[in-house]
Amino acid sequence: MSEVQRALRRSQRLPADRADTFTMRNRSDFLVALNESTEVFTLLLAGIAAVSLLVGGIGIMNIMLVSVTERTREIGIRMAIGARGGDVLLQFLVESVVMSLMGGVIGLAVGYGGAALLGRMTGWSTSTPPAAVMIAVGFSAAVGVFFGFYPARKAAALNPIEALRYE
Repeated sequence: MSEVQRALRRSQRLPADRADTFTMRNRSDFLVALNESTEVFTLLLAGIAAVSLLVGGIGIMNIMLVSVTERTREIGIRMAIGARGGDVLLQFLVESVVMSLMGGVIGLAVGYGGAALLGRMTGWSTSTPPAAVMIAVGFSAAVGVFFGFYPARKAAALNPIEALRYE
């Protein structure tokens, strides 16, 4: 770079006491700027993902609470014929996790399809690392467990006699 700078100063006949009338940049400057912008986009996407997980989790919890309310009689019958609270808890947790995983799989499909479409439109090569897929599925299941636990616990704590009377 210093040789190119000297050559440019000579060709422009700049004296030693004058500042350069040109700007020089090397690839490392561009790489630093690219890395900084990539970090900003990563944080932005992580924030969007966190808000999406929270909204999806609240939706799952509301759906499960409505399900417990609508199926109170069914829960009472199950408990009256011998199901324990843990069985009911497990049933509702499994339903919550399945619902969450279905949403996660749909999200993965949309993300993978969007990356493939972006790759075709721009000519970039895109890849989806298996570790990212596993992390996404894990977070999806964790959201189902976390937000499904309260409705499942509420269902498991129902009194079978009062649940059978519920209409």
